[in-house]
Amino acid sequence: MYDFVIIGGGIIGMSTAMQLAGVYPDARIALLEKESAAAQHQTGHNSGVIHAGVYYTPGTLKAQFCLAGNRATKTFCEHNNIRFETCGKMLVATSSQEMERMRALWDRTAENQLERYWLSAEELREREPNIRGLGGIFVPSSGIVSYRDVTEAMARRFRDSGGEIIYGAEVSALREHATGVVIRTKQGQEFEASTLITCAGLMADRLVSMLGRDPGFIICPFRGEYFRLAPQHNRIVNHLIYPIPDPAMPFLGVHLTRMIDGSVTVGPNAVLAFKREGYRKRDISLYDTLEILRSPGIRRVLNGNLRAGLNEIKNSLCKNGYLRLVQKYCPSLRAEDLQPWPAGVRAQAVSPDGKLIDDFLFVTTPRSIHTCNAPSPAATSAIPIGAHIVSKVQSLLDSQQNAGRSLRAAGVQEPWQ
Repeated sequence: MYDFVIIGGGIIGMSTAMQLAGVYPDARIALLEKESAAAQHQTGHNSGVIHAGVYYTPGTLKAQFCLAGNRATKTFCEHNNIRFETCGKMLVATSSQEMERMRALWDRTAENQLERYWLSAEELREREPNIRGLGGIFVPSSGIVSYRDVTEAMARRFRDSGGEIIYGAEVSALREHATGVVIRTKQGQEFEASTLITCAGLMADRLVSMLGRDPGFIICPFRGEYFRLAPQHNRIVNHLIYPIPDPAMPFLGVHLTRMIDGSVTVGPNAVLAFKREGYRKRDISLYDTLEILRSPGIRRVLNGNLRAGLNEIKNSLCKNGYLRLVQKYCPSLRAEDLQPWPAGVRAQAVSPDGKLIDDFLFVTTPRSIHTCNAPSPAATSAIPIGAHIVSKVQSLLDSQQNAGRSLRAAGVQEPWQ
C-alpha cells in the first residue's frame, strides 16, 4: 500500500513526485510510467524553450505558472548542473496587420510583468541580420534547455528522497474506494494508493474515465512537425525567432528555435493526428480515429478551423508551403536547408461544446487528482504546476481528515474502520 502513486513519467509527473517527497518525507511514494524511461512523449518531443509568458491571458494559471516557472527552471538547472541558455525571444512583425497585433502583445507583456523592448526595423536587423520585419518585440528572459535532462534530474532527486519509479507499467484499470485507489496494469501488476495523482498527458481523459467519471473533455492529439536547419545555418539567428500569432488561430505559428545542442529547428505546424501518440504521418489508430470522429466537440473544432486545418495539412505534405511560412521573416532559407526532425504530439483538451480548453485544467475526486490539460508552457511551468498539485494533495488530505472527524463526532463508524 502506497501513500501516493503518480501516473506519468513526464516532466509534470516527475516534478510532482519530487516535490511531494519533499513535503511528505516519510510517505511511501511510487511513480508509474508505461515506457522504459522518463520523458518519452510531450516532454521529450518539444522545442526546449523556457518560455517567458508573452501570450497568456493575464491572471490565468498559464500566465502565473509560466512567469514563476521561467525563474524556477533556471534555478533548478543551476542547482543540478544542467546546461541552459537565456538567449531571449524575438517576436517579428512582417506586415502592417501584424504590427497592429504586435501592439496588443506589447500591452499583454506589460500586464504579465515581463521585461521587453520595442524594436524598429533597423534595430531588429541590427540584432538579427538574417531576419526581416517591420519591427519586433525582444523579450530577454526566454531561454533554451533540454527538458529530458531536467526530468532525469528530477527523477534522481525523487529516488534520492526514497521514491520508487516503476517503468513498463501501463495502467489498464482504476478503482476508487473509500480509503484509496486500486491501480492495475496491462503487465498484470496491481498497486494500491491512499491518494492517486495522474499526469498522463495524451491519456489524461482516459484515466479519469477509468474511475467511472465523465471527464468533461476529450483529448485531441495535434502533431507538430519540425525541420532542422542544415548545420551551416546553426548561427543564422542569435535569439528565438517567433512570428506574430494570428489571434483567430489556436497555435502560435512556425518559428526558428535555437536548441541547446547548437542546432536550429523550424516549426511546428499543427496537424490533426489520427493516433494519440502518432508521431509519424503514417501512424493511424482505428480506435483513436473513430473516437475523434465521434466526438461532437472535436468535430466542432475542426469545422470551425476548416480552412486553417486544410492549410496545415497542405504545408505538412508540401515542404515549399512550410518553407514560405518561415521565409516571411527569414528569406534566405531554401528548401534544401530543411532537414527531417522528429515531430511531437500536443495533447489538447476539447470541451463538448467545441472549445479548445486554453488554461491548465485539474479534476479531483475524493481520492485522486488529475492533471487534465497541460499544453505549452507546461514544461516551463512544471515546477509551479507540481507545487500546485502538492497543494491540492494537502487540501484533499485535510478534507479527508475533516470528514473523518465529522463522522466520529456524530457517532458514525467510518466505512474503512
